[in-house]
Amino acid sequence: MHLAVNFAKIVRQCRVDKPGRFKLAEHDPAERFGLSTDIEDVRPVLAKSIDRLADLQQRLFANGEWAVLIVFQGMDAAGKDSVVKHVMSGINPQGCEVHAFKAPSSEELEHDFLWRTAKDVPARGRIGIFNRSHYEEVLVVRVHPQLLGKQKLPPDLTDKAIWKHRFKSIRAFEHHLVRNGTLVLKFHLRISKEEQRKRFLARLDEPFKRWKFSKNDLAERARWDDYMAAYEDLIRETSTGYAPWYVVPADHKHVAWLVVSAAIIEALETLKLDYPKITGRALDELRECERALRDEATDGKKSKREKSKQH
Repeated sequence: MHLAVNFAKIVRQCRVDKPGRFKLAEHDPAERFGLSTDIEDVRPVLAKSIDRLADLQQRLFANGEWAVLIVFQGMDAAGKDSVVKHVMSGINPQGCEVHAFKAPSSEELEHDFLWRTAKDVPARGRIGIFNRSHYEEVLVVRVHPQLLGKQKLPPDLTDKAIWKHRFKSIRAFEHHLVRNGTLVLKFHLRISKEEQRKRFLARLDEPFKRWKFSKNDLAERARWDDYMAAYEDLIRETSTGYAPWYVVPADHKHVAWLVVSAAIIEALETLKLDYPKITGRALDELRECERALRDEATDGKKSKREKSKQH
């Protein structure tokens, strides 16, 4: 990314490399990193990022050795859908799948808490995007512990230690994915409570956006402090060298788009993706195919000349 802004430095600021010292309050939701407040000023930068991501995705697909899992978590109206729409707009849909995890179904509740996301991890060569994820089990369920009752767990397994156990399971799950060729990137889109209020009002003001709002959104907003504490704890417990968290300021949507795209590009570039090299007998076969295709054109021209002479 040949840009005046030092995105490598911005990505480092957002990546949680020392989770033991992590404090959510130290990450300003309105941080702009010197970027313009005018979204039109950054569109050319975003366009370059989209082009680069498209190129890297094509290499990922052709290479076929790595998979990429991108997790987005954030409060309601933090802009998860917006990030997916704008950052991934150049991605070939055939090589990318988006999964939005809402309240678990009755079937999902009959399995362990990782089952419903584990079955949707991306295949090699593909990008998988989780809009919400297995982290709901240490966010929503932690803020509303009565939900554990629906999971039919043995009573002895639902004491206070359950969250430590779930963090341990998540770390092991993500480590397993990484050891088997999946790049795991996790983004917490950090929005301020005031910005959420403004976005809720904007939804209510626009008839075509009202469907996005429900009365339950206000009930969850009332538990804001509980959610912030849960986010801080889960990031401390699950940001690892192999599957890091990025805390992305999201009060300015275009800033979030640029930071997320820069982080994904940086991580993909570390894989040193390249197109498969075809050599030996396989290359000889391709050359034979090429000659046959070129001969078709030559034979076609000869046929036309012969027909012309006959007339």
